[in-house]
Amino acid sequence: VQLQASGGGLVQAGGSLRLSCVASGSISSLNSLAWFRQTPGKQRDLVAAMSNGDGAVYGDSVLGRTTISRDNSKNTLFLQMNSLRPDDTAVYYCAEARSPHILRPDEYDYWGQGTLVTVSS
Repeated sequence: VQLQASGGGLVQAGGSLRLSCVASGSISSLNSLAWFRQTPGKQRDLVAAMSNGDGAVYGDSVLGRTTISRDNSKNTLFLQMNSLRPDDTAVYYCAEARSPHILRPDEYDYWGQGTLVTVSS
């Protein structure tokens, strides 16, 4: 499985971005799909995750501002981010795990290459 993330860029504080992640093959509904983000020198943190038709899980810092969704017909995962803040600046990674309900980054099996989001103040 290959994941290709896109949609990052430079945006002003308060703005919005939608990230996309296209998978090379069909995504099983049993798998976990997630977005993580990382800044230099820090660990990779969960932004949002979803699996198996369950409700999504969001990181505390993005709760209420972010929505994860998927389009199975296009094998694509999305991350809609609103009310962006400078501390949202990071490289965002999409990931897929071959089991449901996975939240830890070290348990994900496939990763996209990352897309940089920069939020200016």
